[in-house]
Amino acid sequence: MDTGRKHVHTSLIPIRWGDMDAYGHVNNTIYFRYFEQCRVEYLEKLGFAVAPQGSAPVIINAACTFLVPLNYPGVVEVRMFCGAPGRSSIPSSYEIRLQGQETLFAVGEAKIVWMDVASGKSVPIPEQLREELTAS
Repeated sequence: MDTGRKHVHTSLIPIRWGDMDAYGHVNNTIYFRYFEQCRVEYLEKLGFAVAPQGSAPVIINAACTFLVPLNYPGVVEVRMFCGAPGRSSIPSSYEIRLQGQETLFAVGEAKIVWMDVASGKSVPIPEQLREELTAS
């Protein structure tokens, strides 16, 4: 994990019964949905709609390390962190715990890139977001 990271958002997400797999724990693909939900909430809180028009954030890679299985029922607490922004990209990382617990269940990472939707090319991160990420 990036040591220069800044905690930017926390999401609380109920574990749904349908998130479970045949082994009785949350399916590995669902963790990426938890990261995504936290990321979208953070960006929308700042006024950046995640919409297919103009310029918008996309991710170009994603990773997750599964440490302890999650099970239904429960509420996951997803903590999002961002590292220093580049011209058009932001490194993000995530921690998943159960609400009210300090046990780390999973950690993840994703690189967010700002993109012009029409051309598919990267564009500079909006200045408001850059300021938010570089403020102390």
